[in-house]
Amino acid sequence: MKHILSLIFLFFITIGNAQEKKTPTEKKQTVEASCGQCQFGMKGHGCDLAVRIDGKSYFVEGTHIDKHGDAHAEDGFCQTIRRAEVTGEVKDSVFVVTHFKLLPKKNK
Repeated sequence: MKHILSLIFLFFITIGNAQEKKTPTEKKQTVEASCGQCQFGMKGHGCDLAVRIDGKSYFVEGTHIDKHGDAHAEDGFCQTIRRAEVTGEVKDSVFVVTHFKLLPKKNK
């Protein structure tokens, strides 16, 4: 019985640790976020959320441009480039996001 309880305990510890680990390419970073077509000059149809990392633009998968306010408002993604805190990784030339937090605009 003692061995079974030990195995169950080890099983849950292992599962908990595996869920918390991020792949080496997934790290929290601050990036530029905007409409890929309107602000970053990317080819596409309509308005799609994109991020710019180290000078290279990627469309975003895992969240949508409309989840972060009106894209066509004065401070929207189609009108301005904003900063965002993201976690994710580039896969097949697309940034697959697991965390996206729009940061407040800087006062000039």
